[in-house]
Amino acid sequence: MYRVMLIPNDIDTRELRKALWAHRIGHRFTAEADGQVLWLVDPAQQQALSELMTRWQRGEALTPPPGRRTDRGAQWRVVARDLPVTIATLALCLVVFGAMAVWGDLVLASLAIVPIAVSQGALAVGDLGDSIASGQVWRLLSPIFLHFGWMHLVFNLMWLWYFGRQVEQRHGSLRMFMLVVAAGLGGNLAQYAAGTVLFGGMSGVDFALLGYVWLMSRRSPASGFFVPQMLVVFMLGWMVFTMTDLAGFVGFGNVANEAHLGGLVVGLAFGWYYSRKPRLR
Repeated sequence: MYRVMLIPNDIDTRELRKALWAHRIGHRFTAEADGQVLWLVDPAQQQALSELMTRWQRGEALTPPPGRRTDRGAQWRVVARDLPVTIATLALCLVVFGAMAVWGDLVLASLAIVPIAVSQGALAVGDLGDSIASGQVWRLLSPIFLHFGWMHLVFNLMWLWYFGRQVEQRHGSLRMFMLVVAAGLGGNLAQYAAGTVLFGGMSGVDFALLGYVWLMSRRSPASGFFVPQMLVVFMLGWMVFTMTDLAGFVGFGNVANEAHLGGLVVGLAFGWYYSRKPRLR
């Protein structure tokens, strides 16, 4: 979130709020002791917000002119330019999910952390060290792109978009790429060390992004990162809940808890390192 301006409490902002939503400008108002603070979600909309604020201060009409249409193609080109890693990660998850729907276990066996096969009615699994030695290094990361149902896919991609967009917009594509790879490796290896070979999902990366965004917002408020505290409590509470026997009792027993924890540790480590001192941007 980017702080835009402080508006006195006696100013009626209802028309401005409606206009911001009508123009699809992501924003938030917070109440403070000395007035209402307007925050901007996406820095790419700074120019549009400035123009709208100028018209509002002049008392001009704020609704879009009749017949005016938004160039959605241009908007998507801007998004693709600003968020290449986030969009590529989302796309890979969708492609792999579609491939699993067509080729099923063949995709799972190819992308699991170790080779998997069914031999004489029993599940046969390979060794991670042997796989890496034979050149199958992609297995260290590829499980993050596996999802085992629509709900699993949708929720993981929703959090990836919510947190990943903040990271890539504010700290760049390289930082986002580093977080995805480090969290994927850390979460996958933590889950494998716990004795599990059949697992997958982007949730370990999601928890890494959560940890990074939360710590940056706490230790470096000027960075512009924002995450509601209740969302942090909910996600951490959910992670703890899935580690208990009660989760299995209500049908949430097959959760990659170690991957979640491993990803969170990676995200917190990144957040601690990059927020440890003021940085020039």
